[in-house]
Amino acid sequence: MNLRSRNKVSADFSMSSMTDIVFLLLIFFMLTSLVITPEALDLILPKAKGKTTNVQSISVSITKDLQVYIDSDRVSNAALESTLKQRLAGEEDPTIILRAEEGVPIEKAVNVMDIANRNKYKIVLAVKPDQD
Repeated sequence: MNLRSRNKVSADFSMSSMTDIVFLLLIFFMLTSLVITPEALDLILPKAKGKTTNVQSISVSITKDLQVYIDSDRVSNAALESTLKQRLAGEEDPTIILRAEEGVPIEKAVNVMDIANRNKYKIVLAVKPDQD
């Protein structure tokens, strides 16, 4: 009597399915990394509870050393209002995201808010979510 099995299990391991998964993950992370806003400055924002918004026409950032940026372009305080008017001209619902770094004097943030108020722009203060 022959009791040996006719079907032998192969000891080889096929890596083709594993490489497919790795390549798909690589493509996924490469595509999603493009969605991140590259012109955003690295600021430490104050913490607060609340909801963030995804609608953004333009971003105004104020750093600790009181430099003002519109998106990633540095502007002087004197040219801030004229630059905002120029960039937001023709927008249907102009919105400014104010990103004031932690420790910036409130007068600098109020100056941007005043410019938005005079020109009837909507302004949103960006904060880091408070993780309590």
